[in-house]
Amino acid sequence: MSSQPPTSKPQAPDHSPQASIHHSSHNHTAQGQSLDGALQQAAFYPRLVADVVDDALDGRDCLAHLVHLETHFDRAEVRRHITVLVLTEDMLVITHVDDQQLDDAGEQIVAQISTESVPVAQIRSVVLSYMYSQPQNYKPSDPVREVTLSIAWSGGQRLEMGPASCGDPQCEADHGYSGTIAQEDIVLRISAEADGLQAVQDAKLFARALRAVNTGSSAPVPHGGRAPQPRPRMGVFSSRLSRGHQR
Repeated sequence: MSSQPPTSKPQAPDHSPQASIHHSSHNHTAQGQSLDGALQQAAFYPRLVADVVDDALDGRDCLAHLVHLETHFDRAEVRRHITVLVLTEDMLVITHVDDQQLDDAGEQIVAQISTESVPVAQIRSVVLSYMYSQPQNYKPSDPVREVTLSIAWSGGQRLEMGPASCGDPQCEADHGYSGTIAQEDIVLRISAEADGLQAVQDAKLFARALRAVNTGSSAPVPHGGRAPQPRPRMGVFSSRLSRGHQR
């Protein structure tokens, strides 16, 4: 029996029935794993989510992606929410999926899904916030503890207010209120402790790719070697795209 030299593979394939998702556009990425692989790892209706995302892409190639699963405990119920961001040459496609149990036995479940397609030229800001542990001992090799990715495109603002103070702990005077205004349409917090170091790295790579496409600088080249051709930037829309896929 002849032996063939081993070939390197980026990730061992999963041949289970739930893993039989084949969308070629999902694999064009330089991140830790393909979009399909990230959906499989999240294990939140991966086949359903992959089909919805594929439909929303309208045949566009995926330049970068970010999959974030959140789990909340509500008394005896476990609620999950997944957010999938897919960046193409001209669009940011955002998919949100929730599920809801309709009966106590958990036999009747519905999934609520929304997709939004935002032209990258409409994106106004990309904010990536970092958190490091023990900064006084920082070394270049230290990993980021967590990142928060904020993306704004609609002009919507979030206002946080609180009582103002003068800094004197003995002062009882009324100094009014102070606050901060932040522009954001989507905020994702990715923690190394909860999501893993690779998830934090993927978030950083996604933000970098989004900045590159949004500013017109060199964008990531999809697998295959052909760089996307530059497209004319579109004007900023005056109103936010409604939830749902725009055709």
